Amino acid sequence: MKIAQSKSQPHLQGVISPLRIGFIPVADCAPLLVARELDLFRLHGVQVEFSCEVGWATIREKLLHGQVDAAHAVSGLAFALSLGLDCQPFPVVAPFIFNLHGNAITLSTDLWNRGVRDVATLKKLIKSTHRRFTFAVVSAYSTHNFLLREWLSAGGINPETDLRIVSLPPTQMAPSLKSGLVDGFCVGEPWNSEAVNSGYGWVAATSADLAPLHPEKALLIGSAFAKAHSSQIAAVISALTQACAWCDKMENRPAVARILHESSYFRCKEDVLMRSLAGPFVTGTGREIPADQFHIFHRHNANESTPAKGAWIMHQLLRHQVIPGDREPEALALLPQIWASPMPTILKTPKLKHALT
Repeated sequence: MKIAQSKSQPHLQGVISPLRIGFIPVADCAPLLVARELDLFRLHGVQVEFSCEVGWATIREKLLHGQVDAAHAVSGLAFALSLGLDCQPFPVVAPFIFNLHGNAITLSTDLWNRGVRDVATLKKLIKSTHRRFTFAVVSAYSTHNFLLREWLSAGGINPETDLRIVSLPPTQMAPSLKSGLVDGFCVGEPWNSEAVNSGYGWVAATSADLAPLHPEKALLIGSAFAKAHSSQIAAVISALTQACAWCDKMENRPAVARILHESSYFRCKEDVLMRSLAGPFVTGTGREIPADQFHIFHRHNANESTPAKGAWIMHQLLRHQVIPGDREPEALALLPQIWASPMPTILKTPKLKHALT
């Protein structure tokens, strides 16, 4: 991997150095690590420092208290912070989308051994036993919460009364399934593949099937910080956009998996990371799925942040009562403020003459 470098770097205004970016070790943080590996941040004249966090609640708190300047985050967190849901109001912008898709619903091998093959047979088991099953998502504000609830509801299972849904950090999903603390979960990769590879889980559905082209992770930045450091944020977004384009090429996916594995942020084997990135994606049911649609990093205008994408997230939050109904007008008013790409200042950022080869 070589980069033809430009002779000069852009001069950025309002610079804080380094710019601190928080993230969680899931496969869709790949553009961050790839941008660092390919030296794209430096080529765009910005210095960054990564802060690997345990869960999305930590990301929220660190953004809220200024311990990170920006974050790779579940997209619904933009509304949670701006509206002050479970925290003091903290206006944010989400000018960049990391990816579409990237999640799956994984159930335990115990459920498989008891005859569960899909949501219909899960319903039959729930109705025939007195035990209350437990499922996990990574956050109430994440697409995982919506996807799991919609999947259950489509099969006639009431997520509120027929089972229990709890929140766990992504890295705790597979161990919790193995120990029997949960019976299933919806999470990003590689934690579905880790459960399948270890023999205690199987994939019942992928987010590409459940909600085609849904927005997944977003770059969240405090509104005040984004205004004060606009050219620096523009440089980060430019670097990430190039990284996303590179990640989206299937011929680069083995290298993406290697970069993630060598980062030491992921406690799994490289071949487990390969499953959703390069394929085939192993479901543990005897079925394998091509990986080209599992993660979409750049195709279908993936990186563009729009009010339409924000509206999809907002309607899910309202539908599942994460945003109270009486606050819908506030959420609607926030759409054009949070979800806009590019920000006006990004258009003023000089283009760099370099290419990935």
